[in-house]
Amino acid sequence: FLLSLKLENKTKGKLQKQLCQVVLDHFEKQYTTELGDLWTGVRDVLTHPLCWQYAVLLNKFSQSAELENTLHVKGYHPAFQGPLPYLPVSLKCYIRRTPGRFPAQKHQAGKLKEYYLLNAASLLPVLALEVKDGEDVLDLCAAPGGKSVAVLQCAYPGNFHCNEYDDLRSRWLKQTIESFIPDPLINLITVSKLDGRQIGDLKPALYDKVLVDAPCSNDRSWLFTSDIQQATLRLMQRKELSSLQFQLLRSAIKALRPGGSLVYSTCTLSKAENSDVINLILNSCSNVMPIDISEMAEAVSQEFTFLSGTQKHELLVLPEKGRAWGPMYVAKLKKI
Repeated sequence: FLLSLKLENKTKGKLQKQLCQVVLDHFEKQYTTELGDLWTGVRDVLTHPLCWQYAVLLNKFSQSAELENTLHVKGYHPAFQGPLPYLPVSLKCYIRRTPGRFPAQKHQAGKLKEYYLLNAASLLPVLALEVKDGEDVLDLCAAPGGKSVAVLQCAYPGNFHCNEYDDLRSRWLKQTIESFIPDPLINLITVSKLDGRQIGDLKPALYDKVLVDAPCSNDRSWLFTSDIQQATLRLMQRKELSSLQFQLLRSAIKALRPGGSLVYSTCTLSKAENSDVINLILNSCSNVMPIDISEMAEAVSQEFTFLSGTQKHELLVLPEKGRAWGPMYVAKLKKI
């Protein structure tokens, strides 16, 4: 309970938090080079939490017609409509164009929450993964658990393995799952604290689908790092992240069955952590091929702004005013 209180206060504090100039200067240099003129608009959204938007993901295990009515009255509409290649009827997510957040629900032992607040772009990796009933699924870096919860809104995996190496984040993940998933179903879920880089060797060719929502330089939160020393350290360690991401991906490929697919995602704009990592994997692993996700991107282009010129197996959501979702990078690969 204390953990959820702490986390809640953290988000409340976000609106009052000060921008971290060290991080902003670093981003200015890098993203002006990588995004050109687009960076100005993206920066305006990222540096002003008051224009951030929050999506409401409904929990099908704790349904409330009243909640849907309230959302409609408050101007929310379904986030995903139209001809998506994969959109389970049971996945319900609501968004509205105006900034601000719906009130969060507190964690109560033994009581399921009715909804989860999240960045709507973080559902795109789940939609790209296309989990079907009975499939064995691995969420390699699962905390805080929003994507795991979303997977379970879509389908009933045969075996669902949620892994989180970090101790504090692992507790957070467990709490999220307990808050959203009812008892009989919880038995299908294995929560582990393994080093994601080793899972491929420990559990080779065991999964039909793997999600690698990799540790990354989280642009949104890094901009509000309150401790200058921590910010400087983060920026120094940033160069090492792509190596970790590459190792996690290699491990995920080992864990996949032939014919299985994986989705890689981050919440950073950084090319070094996104397309560079995927290109390195495609060039060094002969047993994977890219999978086209442009149809999914096209179907949600009403609600999300994408960077143009990316390849068909990847997308990058750019935050803009009124569509302040992302940053979110998504790429899909298949094991041959």
